[in-house]
Amino acid sequence: MLKRNVSRRDFLKLAGIGLGTMAFRPFSLNRMETLSLPKRLPDFPNSEIIGRVTDPGVFLRSRPSNEAGMDSVIRALEADTLLPWEQEVVGNVIGGLSNQRYVETPEGFVYGSVLQPTRNRPNAPITEVPAGHAGFWAEVTVPYVDLAHEGTTASPWLKDHILYNFPPRLYYGQVVWMDQVRTNNGFVEYRWNEDANGRGYGYGGTYGEYYWGDGAGFKVLTDEDVATISPDVDPVEKTMTLNLDYQTLSCYEGNREVYYCRVSTGIQFTLADTGEEINYSTPPGTLLTHWKIISKNMTAGDEASGYSTPAVPWCVYIQGGIAIHGAFWHNAFGERRSHGCVNVTPEASKWIFRWSMPYVSLDAGEERRSLPDHGTIVNSRKA
Repeated sequence: MLKRNVSRRDFLKLAGIGLGTMAFRPFSLNRMETLSLPKRLPDFPNSEIIGRVTDPGVFLRSRPSNEAGMDSVIRALEADTLLPWEQEVVGNVIGGLSNQRYVETPEGFVYGSVLQPTRNRPNAPITEVPAGHAGFWAEVTVPYVDLAHEGTTASPWLKDHILYNFPPRLYYGQVVWMDQVRTNNGFVEYRWNEDANGRGYGYGGTYGEYYWGDGAGFKVLTDEDVATISPDVDPVEKTMTLNLDYQTLSCYEGNREVYYCRVSTGIQFTLADTGEEINYSTPPGTLLTHWKIISKNMTAGDEASGYSTPAVPWCVYIQGGIAIHGAFWHNAFGERRSHGCVNVTPEASKWIFRWSMPYVSLDAGEERRSLPDHGTIVNSRKA
């Protein structure tokens, strides 16, 4: 349990890329009429792993420590700054956090929890929607893709970006539904359909929007990307163990552990300004996989304490609205920080999605179960 006083500003940063998060440090975007203009992929750093700064106001330091009086700050970094990732080192993190990892870059050190590891793997784009299909699923394989908006501005996600002059982007590991392809701007672009009735259910199922992105930034998913891992293992033998104290998740086939990763589960704390107790703790107990969806828009709450996050990838719902899913907006795995869901890296979420039951095909995009039927059992417990 995280039991410390935090401000509402800190709460929004802990909770994810919520409504209002972009207000902390505006990002220059020239003029907003460029929002609808087509955008090519930028030149990304030449590095096997590229660290993307996930939060505004992150510090680049001369040593891996935030200890006061050390005078280690080189400069502040804006959100989405990209840095060559050389290696992770053990540092000295003061402030009640468990993660002590810093990432060494050619210029200095950045705290690892606010640096998403990404890769630059551009693709040869397709030039038309596959015959007989209404669209296709695509995964972002570059640090980010700048988007060209089409139609009416309706979502809190886009309005927030416009308000604070932050460019709307898709990030490494996100998965989206594309329904059109065009080449009339001199390069191939895919149209991301975030309609309310679309495959990811738009923004809370009430309204949606459309965006175009450089096709080279997306891998078109194939049946191999969703093929079941360990298909010959009896589904009953597949179970997961979620350790809420150590913030880890293990996948078992019988008694054999076949996968392990760190997670970020639900947070609990006290707001310093009001004394309000905030409890988003992920529940212990025997949880049942009942809904799997390749990509889901997650929007809830309000401007004070809500969040609006489109294209959350590889969602495995295990109780009500609680899911195991990919998180691209932080790298703080091992720390509690979610609204109750189980955050894992996009790579880990894809593995868990493929391995767990029930199987989900690309055509279906999702599968649901109702008791007594269910998918893989998740044993959520404290140490």
